[in-house]
Amino acid sequence: MTEKVVILMGSSKDMEFCSQIAKYLENFKLNYEFRVASAHKTPEKLLKILAEYEDEKVVYITVAGRTNALSAFVDAHTAKPVIACPPYSEMFAGADIYSSLRVPSGIGSVVTIEPEGAAIAAAKIFALENKELAKRISEYQNEKKREIELADESARRL
Repeated sequence: MTEKVVILMGSSKDMEFCSQIAKYLENFKLNYEFRVASAHKTPEKLLKILAEYEDEKVVYITVAGRTNALSAFVDAHTAKPVIACPPYSEMFAGADIYSSLRVPSGIGSVVTIEPEGAAIAAAKIFALENKELAKRISEYQNEKKREIELADESARRL
């Protein structure tokens, strides 16, 4: 069974943000699909989308701003992992993140506001059973560590 990340956005306005997540998923050579459905406006469509993936090995990354009912709704209707990655909103000075953090009981979605973090979290879930992916994650993290070392060396020369 092939691993797949379903990037589920609340509206097409979230596509640019979702594309950033996809870019990081590509680093880990993970398959992904974009889907659009709203927990408020099209809950029946959202349930149909979830049913499509019920027999697949998927992780959902949900992207919705404002009240972000999408993430909790998806999590409440699937046993698959859900990573909420709401885009930052200047309009509310970031306060809308609370709708992703304060969810009803029985909801277990993970929350990160960075596209890179969402991709890494999804990759790590799949890496529990995929040694090659675990190796790619380790290499990625080592590269990030090397960047810091190089930055330190450069700073010491100033």
